[in-house]
Amino acid sequence: MSSRGVTPTEELSFDGYRRDRGSVGIRNRLVVLPSVICSRTVADRIADAVPEAVSTPHDHGCAQLGDDSDRTERTFVGVASNPNVAGAVVVGLGCETIQSGTIVDQLRERDVPVSEVVIQEAGGTEECYRAGVERAEGILANAREEPAGPLGLSDLTVGVVSGDFRPSSLGSADPLVGEAVDRIVDAGGRALIAGGERIDSHGEAIADRLATDAAEVGFEAVTTGTDRSSPVSSPRQRAAASSFEEVAAPWNDHPIRDVLPYGASATHDSGVALVDTPSEFGEAATALAAAGAQLVIHVTADGDPAGHPIVPTIKLTGDGATYEALSTDIEFFAAETESDALISSVVNTARGDETRSEAHGITTFAITRVGPST
Repeated sequence: MSSRGVTPTEELSFDGYRRDRGSVGIRNRLVVLPSVICSRTVADRIADAVPEAVSTPHDHGCAQLGDDSDRTERTFVGVASNPNVAGAVVVGLGCETIQSGTIVDQLRERDVPVSEVVIQEAGGTEECYRAGVERAEGILANAREEPAGPLGLSDLTVGVVSGDFRPSSLGSADPLVGEAVDRIVDAGGRALIAGGERIDSHGEAIADRLATDAAEVGFEAVTTGTDRSSPVSSPRQRAAASSFEEVAAPWNDHPIRDVLPYGASATHDSGVALVDTPSEFGEAATALAAAGAQLVIHVTADGDPAGHPIVPTIKLTGDGATYEALSTDIEFFAAETESDALISSVVNTARGDETRSEAHGITTFAITRVGPST
């Protein structure tokens, strides 16, 4: 990682990439998206052959029904239209539930440069692979945009995953994240909080913080609808045993401007929104990427080192033993970190510095299922 720092008196600016669709990215990814588990190997091979390309391997897209299928499709479209994405190649098999052409049509409606390759139409795996590489290189050739800067904190959308609700996270890491979120939101930026366990355990208190009609509609939808995640029991139980002030520390006193179902894109101009996702990192980071986060801050007491293929991830822990064991995988020990250092890391990441998970090439991609589909 770069040692370049940002002091509180320096301008917190970065260049980024301004997309024709109106968003600003801090990475210039070409996403190779399999529309079904059956095409993931071809998608991986295409991404491996093309610099700046990343794949999103998953086990979805076939034998899914109803809300589960709708969620997966919505997430595919959200992820591939993330601001960090310069363009996408969608790889289909040809007989899946969620057809690659459907994803492509929706991405074109969002003005995302996109192309489609289908194994059964291309004439087989090798033919599809070669066509996919050609399409990906063509998109990238036209997508290496000039820097859009100078940009600042007001142009950032930061996702937060902090859901283990362990004492070390609640005591030092979450409050540190809250201070960083204060800086970003007060500057006019956005924060997206992975909030499934928070909604389940402190619904009434959250309802009192809803500040817009959209937030009230979204909260009603995620608390009464059938398209709900089921957060795992241990974090949910720990959240319920904690005070609302503790579980709300990542966004402090900021009002909630929206509540988003899993896979939906954020539309609020600034401020805080909750995203209905369990706190398991891979699933939560995917939901935040689909919502439009350019980067993610991840609080981990256990020391999960994985990042995400779409959004760079800054790791911090409040657990001293975890940091000592994984200090090359985790950026910050919260008990010894000031908010200026975390904001510096956010800005330097936006400037292009690799996070530790990026430097190590460790990523995970997952989508939460509504329930069994078969």
